[in-house]
Amino acid sequence: MRIIVAFGRAYPARTLLMLISLLLAGVAESVSLTTMLPLLSVTLGDQTHSSFAQKVVDVLHWFGLEPTVLVMLSVIVLGMTVSSTLILLGNRQVGYTVAHVATDLRVNLIRSLLGSRWEYYLRQSTGALANAVATEAYRASTGYEHAANMLALCIQAGVYAFIALFVSWQATLVSLVVGFILLIALQRLAKTSRRAGKSQTRLMRDLLTHLTDTLSSVKPLKAMAREDIADSLLRSQAAELNKAMEREVMSRETLRALQEPMLAILAAAGLYAGVVVWHLPLSHVMVLIFLVVRVLGLMHKAQQRYHRMAAQDSAYWALQEAIDTAAADAEPSGGNRTPTLQKDIVFEGVSFTYGARQILDAVNLRIPVGSFTSLVGPSGAGKTTILDLICVLLAPQSGKISVDGVPIEELDRQRWRRMIGYVPQETLLLHDTILANVTLGDPALTAADAERALKQAGAWEFVEKSPAGLQTIVGERGGKLSGGQRQRIVIARALAHNPRLLILDEATSALDPESEEAICSTLKALSPAITIIAVSHRPAMIHIADQVYRLNEGKLNLVEAESVE
Repeated sequence: MRIIVAFGRAYPARTLLMLISLLLAGVAESVSLTTMLPLLSVTLGDQTHSSFAQKVVDVLHWFGLEPTVLVMLSVIVLGMTVSSTLILLGNRQVGYTVAHVATDLRVNLIRSLLGSRWEYYLRQSTGALANAVATEAYRASTGYEHAANMLALCIQAGVYAFIALFVSWQATLVSLVVGFILLIALQRLAKTSRRAGKSQTRLMRDLLTHLTDTLSSVKPLKAMAREDIADSLLRSQAAELNKAMEREVMSRETLRALQEPMLAILAAAGLYAGVVVWHLPLSHVMVLIFLVVRVLGLMHKAQQRYHRMAAQDSAYWALQEAIDTAAADAEPSGGNRTPTLQKDIVFEGVSFTYGARQILDAVNLRIPVGSFTSLVGPSGAGKTTILDLICVLLAPQSGKISVDGVPIEELDRQRWRRMIGYVPQETLLLHDTILANVTLGDPALTAADAERALKQAGAWEFVEKSPAGLQTIVGERGGKLSGGQRQRIVIARALAHNPRLLILDEATSALDPESEEAICSTLKALSPAITIIAVSHRPAMIHIADQVYRLNEGKLNLVEAESVE
């Protein structure tokens, strides 16, 4: 029931309205059911009314109604109609909440992840995140639906049990005790389902993690004829997931198969006890059997819902744990000073370590506004770390980084980052239009902004010649474009919002010399209007730089472009 409490706190108004509707529906149903006993008494010619039946007749007289068959049937129909209407209202609240649960969980997870520290984000698996957004959020909302329906069934069962107690509290108590004993005996199946649900959550996450990694490496796997290895691993994980699902289905179907004969046994026992043991009138026995069987039937349905909830709620708790963990590792908010970039970016004695490894050792660096600066050095020397420090994705362990003389940690972080255009080594393009790849769906950017950025990146010529222009679909990962065209679109993306600082992280490493030369000419034309920092091993990018720094063994030194091999 923890999931009901959790969602009740998240959606208090809707949950309260649902509970009130269900309770009022129970009251309306109980009112209509009270006329059942005198109705059967009249129909069967049984004049031996119980005190309860006589009170019902008295109430009808108080309202000016004669206890005829038509009147009592009308009361039953009216009560059931009102009850059904209120249950519908309650279920609408459940439906509303279910529709919003998955969306809200997905939004909360994405918001928490995007707001977390860069180091935390690097530790996350893309496949696990995809599973959380696509699968776990849906299973969590389904778990809530089953929990809410279970609660509704329990309220209905409580109403029927309350009425049955007035007919014969002895017979009702005995039947309910026997029924609850049987329910408890079947509870073990629910525990099996819960364990199977937890296994499904873990195995689905592992499967989608490996599937995402495999699909991103399909080309080299096929080229080396090694796709069978990936297929074998995925097949093995899928088989484990199937076993967990089979355990859940088997326990659920076993529960369903046992419930019907149990209800038949209880009905027969109730009939025998009422007629033979307590010598109740036939009208009392018929009403009692109806009510008791109805109570136990509803409780069995509630148990089935609980069974399904137990299989699904592990997804909610796993997802909530992911949200809480990301939120606990949230990125510091930064300062509140408005950033400017009119003079320079300066590193003074900046040091940074990964564990015990020294990446930057008292680095000094000055990047004048309007300059083109290249950073060179062996792989793993820390060039990308310098870029991450400038973007405030990382923070130095010692030393100071300032922008126009203001410590970078005192700047409004979001405003500072909006002044940056970033071009990574990987040309990550969406399977969408050129326009969508440049603007990334930002409503503040128009087609005119995209056209301007594409012209700045030297890409407008081939875009204009494309049959659909800006609406041209680039294909999966930009597969319909050449390497140079993909790279220019990524550069245009970085330029679309008019940045003051452009950062290039090995942006031309995958290009042929001719394409690289053309892009370097394009980039050089952007300065001095835009300050550019480029990490590169390629001579073309180094030779167009105004200043070149070599990073090696944690030390940064200014060198001549001609001396870089």
